[in-house]
Amino acid sequence: MFDNLRPDSTRGIRQRAKKHAEQPRTIDNMSREKHEKNYQNLILIAEAIILVCILCVTVFASAFYSLDAAICDKLYTNFRGVSNDIRIIAIDEETLEAYGNFANWSRQKTADLLQLLCADQENEPAVIGVDILFTGESDARADARLAEAAEKACPIVLASNLVYRGSTKQNREGELYYDTMHVDMVEEPYAALRKAGRMGYTNAFVAADGRIRYTKLFEDHNTNAESFAWSLYEIYENARGRQPALPPTNDAGQLHFFYSGQVGEFSHVSLKSVLDGTVPASEFKDCIVLLGPYAPGFQDAYASAAERGNPMYGVEIQANIIQALMDGKTALAVPAWMYLAVVCPLLLIFFFLAQRQKLLPTLLTCLTLLALHMLVGRRLAAEGYTITQAYFALLILLLIGYFIVKKYLIEQYKRKKMLSAFKKYVAPQVVDELEKEGNFDLKLGGEKRKVAVLFVDIRGFTPLSESLEPEQVVSILNQYLDLTSTSILNNYGMLDKFIGDATMAVFNAPFDLDDYIYKAVKAAADMRAGADVLSRKLAEQFGRSVSFGIGVNCGEAVVGNIGSEFRMDYTAIGDTVNTAARLESRAAAGEILISKAVHDALEGRITTEEVGQMELKGKAKAVTVYRVLEIE
Repeated sequence: MFDNLRPDSTRGIRQRAKKHAEQPRTIDNMSREKHEKNYQNLILIAEAIILVCILCVTVFASAFYSLDAAICDKLYTNFRGVSNDIRIIAIDEETLEAYGNFANWSRQKTADLLQLLCADQENEPAVIGVDILFTGESDARADARLAEAAEKACPIVLASNLVYRGSTKQNREGELYYDTMHVDMVEEPYAALRKAGRMGYTNAFVAADGRIRYTKLFEDHNTNAESFAWSLYEIYENARGRQPALPPTNDAGQLHFFYSGQVGEFSHVSLKSVLDGTVPASEFKDCIVLLGPYAPGFQDAYASAAERGNPMYGVEIQANIIQALMDGKTALAVPAWMYLAVVCPLLLIFFFLAQRQKLLPTLLTCLTLLALHMLVGRRLAAEGYTITQAYFALLILLLIGYFIVKKYLIEQYKRKKMLSAFKKYVAPQVVDELEKEGNFDLKLGGEKRKVAVLFVDIRGFTPLSESLEPEQVVSILNQYLDLTSTSILNNYGMLDKFIGDATMAVFNAPFDLDDYIYKAVKAAADMRAGADVLSRKLAEQFGRSVSFGIGVNCGEAVVGNIGSEFRMDYTAIGDTVNTAARLESRAAAGEILISKAVHDALEGRITTEEVGQMELKGKAKAVTVYRVLEIE
């Protein structure tokens, strides 16, 4: 019966644990697999679409603007030091302590400063910017003196202020819309002063997160107003015989400027120290000089994009804008559609390729993509373009979570499921111990191991099956196989295979097992004891009974994955296995036959009687065989 023992169709012990109920690949099975694969592909495509939609929606909606702005500010701002050609004369605490509350000042002090700075044409500044709004007339004499000083001074730019008020407008198609950035009026210096210099608005354009990182160089309002910073920059460049470079702006006329210095970095001196001669006027030769508030009481400080801590005074923000224009440190945001048109296809390619990678390489690739995205962003910023960062970073974190769930937790679930199925072949206690230790180092391929092999078969099953209904035959067979399997696993054996109505078990493979020969005989004794109970049960149910014939042998066998590349089985082969099969075939109903090797190994622990010499098929010499009577 067992002349040509062949492994059943599985892919090794782990694969057998996963596919313990594998059926032949019929056309229906292949169709089912195809449908399942198509379904998985559809799920994957749906996940990819969701991924792209998340990125597109969040980018277009600017859902995380504050976070994105904070990251971009940190990543794109490169403090390379402030220019010595930009100097601030500060109306600071020292000045206020000396001259009192600014609201009570006479405009004469500003006139004195202009006269002092421009007294010597050889040492005068290139241009002076007065970041103080002198609207309306106050003291006629002081007003006249200031206007006269401004007219005689070197080029001067005076602060103005745009007053925005929402207004309903009509576009070219005749549709009405509400313009929140409509300029209702311009607050300008008083008439005499206005004629003495050039005006520029000093409005702070605060972004949605409350910080200043954008500016507007021009505002179309009757006289085409220009910004304070642009006016100073243009005059300064013309004074040096250079053409001022007009940076590109977006549709709203705005541009992103990068800060050159943090709070307090631009050279600044107290107005008092200049007026009292402590700082000589010659210190400002050929410079851009800014006069403006530099104390908390003026409420002229803003949250800048340069740092997250201290607010920056408006005059210093103007200094940063001027230097950004001088150094070309301005940028435009890349349109969202253009950014997404590049990033989305790359993300999809990565997403689909990553499905085939293991978890660690996938996570490393995610982090590499994030780093590359940041490096590209920095490079683009240096070239005058900015891209968002937070949305991609959040998406990468989302992908990392996705891959951890899919590649780790699901694999853990599959591992648990495999271990559960594995317990159908190897004793559950062994599997639990392996799971605890994490030791799954099975030797695949062939190896010689000392093993004990058990075969058990139902006696008289063929005539029994011919006399019963198919459902009854299956029920009897299942109860029998349940008994043999339980006996094997309870004694830490490996359930190797079912061969018709026969069962084969191997002890001491694939893992080392203490006292494995005894456990093999103990499993046989458990089967015989259980057979008596099962026989009575079947007699009551079907009027039929069954009995087993069992053979046990021990010795060396080749154990491992046996078969072909596409169909293999973890099993044992060799003379030891064949002899165990022959012993089972010669065993009578309820009889356990063992070889002399088993008898000698367990002498004193089991009670046997010698059957004598037996001629076994395939053996050149007769074999001494023993019958097991009792076991400890």
